[in-house]
Amino acid sequence: MANNNRSIKKLLVANRGEIALRVMRSAREMGIKTVAVYSEADRTAPFVRFADEAVCIGPAPSKESYLVIEKLVKVCTDLKVDAVHPGYGFLSENGAFCTALEKAGVIFIGPTPHAMKVMGDKLAAKEAVKGNGVPLVPGTEGAVNGLDEAMTVAKTITFPILIKAAAGGGGKGMRIVEKESELKEGLERAISEATNAFGDGSVFIEKYVAGPRHIEVQIMADTHGNTCYLFERECSVQRRHQKVVEEAPSAVLTPELRKQMGEAAVAVARSVDYRGAGTVEFLLDERMNFYFMEMNTRLQVEHPVTEMITGLDLVKLQIRVAEGEELPFTQEDLSINGHAIEVRVYAEDPANNFLPDIGKLTTYRPPQGPGVRVDDGFEEGMTIPIHYDPMIAKLITHGATREEAIGRMERAIDDYAISGVETTLTFCRYVMGHESFRSGKYDTHFVRDHFTPEVLEGVDNEERMAAALVAAHLLQERTGGQPIKPGSSSGASAWKLKRR
Repeated sequence: MANNNRSIKKLLVANRGEIALRVMRSAREMGIKTVAVYSEADRTAPFVRFADEAVCIGPAPSKESYLVIEKLVKVCTDLKVDAVHPGYGFLSENGAFCTALEKAGVIFIGPTPHAMKVMGDKLAAKEAVKGNGVPLVPGTEGAVNGLDEAMTVAKTITFPILIKAAAGGGGKGMRIVEKESELKEGLERAISEATNAFGDGSVFIEKYVAGPRHIEVQIMADTHGNTCYLFERECSVQRRHQKVVEEAPSAVLTPELRKQMGEAAVAVARSVDYRGAGTVEFLLDERMNFYFMEMNTRLQVEHPVTEMITGLDLVKLQIRVAEGEELPFTQEDLSINGHAIEVRVYAEDPANNFLPDIGKLTTYRPPQGPGVRVDDGFEEGMTIPIHYDPMIAKLITHGATREEAIGRMERAIDDYAISGVETTLTFCRYVMGHESFRSGKYDTHFVRDHFTPEVLEGVDNEERMAAALVAAHLLQERTGGQPIKPGSSSGASAWKLKRR
């Protein structure tokens, strides 16, 4: 992102759902006109109606719509768009998209293609930061070349080890190998997954950090050489290596360790002359040693918890930096205000290995009240498309203390009325009440160590009947039809409407 010193009057959001709507709201507050692009599956979505202009860019599959660079650039040209915000996912970390926009005279709100390329390759990222005093997990410096080399490295750093795709993310191309006899199969499967997912079978090996916590640091950098860290987020409650619950700040960092990790994150950003919003991810082991894992060169799904504890609007900051402005604060100006928690509301069934549960939102009423924020992109009656990530919303709570934030989250989850699909809300409610989470003594193995589907079956028959009556009444109100008896095939799940 060059130092443009250029005012943005019209912004295209190259994304969909809740993040498109969230970006547009900040743009509108800044007096910036917005353009939505949408697939045929999203024609009636709230973000399409909210935008000042909207253009259909193709069929439902993202490879025929949201991922087609030429279509997006054409819309920018036709509608005289000044800048593009990519959100997250889709083309948000695609250097070719950034380059194509710049050639068309359109500002890309994000880092340079160089920064994306280096940090998008885990091996290149490690090479870039290793001379900057950033702690790295012991392992290979380059891609592993065959089983013999892998065995030599594994014996040197000792088992267990972690095999990771160089171009990977989201847990794809990742294998934990506990002992020598499992290495061959683990290596072959990681390479196969990496090839299928990223078109690149390169993998590397790291020492497996037992009982790690996943801590990430939000950074913001301008085009004038200023880089600040906006504190950390704890993202250790995960399923399939993907986050479900996030909080800020972490319950275990001391002020001294927070400063060390923040300064390391700034060093990572400066190693690639980073500009804009980015997130540097670390592993924290049981002895409170931290290690650089990767950098995400975009806005994160969980950015609202950082906004809640800092009072900053990260999207507005991204836009101002893209216009060439300096950051309006220094590191010394920043402080942590209270505590925030976010849970991701996915259309997934926690009782069935978190498999997607696509369907119609028969009932959809998000919670309200003090300290509650809901970033969503759906409305009651809408169908969740099968073509995209099944996230319905992000539920965020803020309190003066961690205990208050947890209490508000429990209340907000209980008040969140959804029927028609299974969601992760029941799991998130379980997390909030679990002693390991409440004490802050948890790590990335939370699901493995503490969760089984059976723990969600703790509602008695009386509660089920009461909830079923509520569900039936809601359906009757909305349809104007005949009374529906609890237990009939109503399409509304009592368990989804009443949670304990």
